[in-house]
Amino acid sequence: MLSVTSPLPPPGPADALPLAPMVWSLTPQDAGVQGTLPEEGPPEGEEGNEIIIEGSYGPPASDPAEQINAESYRLTQAMDNVLIEPLAYAYRDGLPEPIRDGLGNVVRNLGEPSNALNYLLQGKVGKAFETLGRLAINSTLGIGGLIDIAEKPGIGLPYRRNGFADTFGYYGVGAGPYLFLPVTGPTSLRDFIGNTLDQSLLPFALGKPFNKPEYAVTYFVVNGLDQRLAFDAELAEIEASDDPYGMRRDTYLERRRREIAALKGEPMDAPEDADEAAPAQDIPPLSRLSLPERLQIAAGTVPESR
Repeated sequence: MLSVTSPLPPPGPADALPLAPMVWSLTPQDAGVQGTLPEEGPPEGEEGNEIIIEGSYGPPASDPAEQINAESYRLTQAMDNVLIEPLAYAYRDGLPEPIRDGLGNVVRNLGEPSNALNYLLQGKVGKAFETLGRLAINSTLGIGGLIDIAEKPGIGLPYRRNGFADTFGYYGVGAGPYLFLPVTGPTSLRDFIGNTLDQSLLPFALGKPFNKPEYAVTYFVVNGLDQRLAFDAELAEIEASDDPYGMRRDTYLERRRREIAALKGEPMDAPEDADEAAPAQDIPPLSRLSLPERLQIAAGTVPESR
């Protein structure tokens, strides 16, 4: 405590009143001659202007390896810019569209056994037989799947993608931690295991020629290029966002959540303006919607893959 005491005044006239010494202090004192500093605070009955911020620190629960995944995303995106995107554009522009469509149809046809098996595992016998019908028609009349005869008017058997990851989700297996793998791209632990089983079905069940490296490489390249072109507009939109990695992750997880819910016949969360939402049959294809719109599809809509 720092105190300053003024000296007594010099003697003066007899009728002058004596002055008491003044004591100054930089710290509050007990109540009395020196007084105390008032306590600061809001008036009684009024609340203070306190701002309390609550939140969690660290990666989200769905993405515990966020730091590793984000670095994998950065490296994969750099590889995409240098190699994969130019190769996909060369594949698109260098091959006539009928040939590209034919190669894509062959890849889809090779996946039909897994689609049919998983519909059976899910108890959807009707769709399983429809898928087997597509496989038989396209493998014969469609020249090994080059032409998708089954989806033509008059037959009307649409392509429906299914797999072991969907079966896991159908029976309540959660997605597990999110993963962004080099080249493969966004996935989850459940989807990674399921997709591995899908791709192993033909080599394990039929053997040659599906267990040959030539088959695996050709399937991987054609399927990868087709997928890259199919999501080209969406990837460009994601890259233009403020948080490309976060949006890529959230878009993937939301899409998979909706696909599993549609497979189980569960209603989805409706958008805030659900009363004004268009009927499901009037909703345009996902490719025509902006990314935020794709994430806010009305309840009850079925993804194109289903």
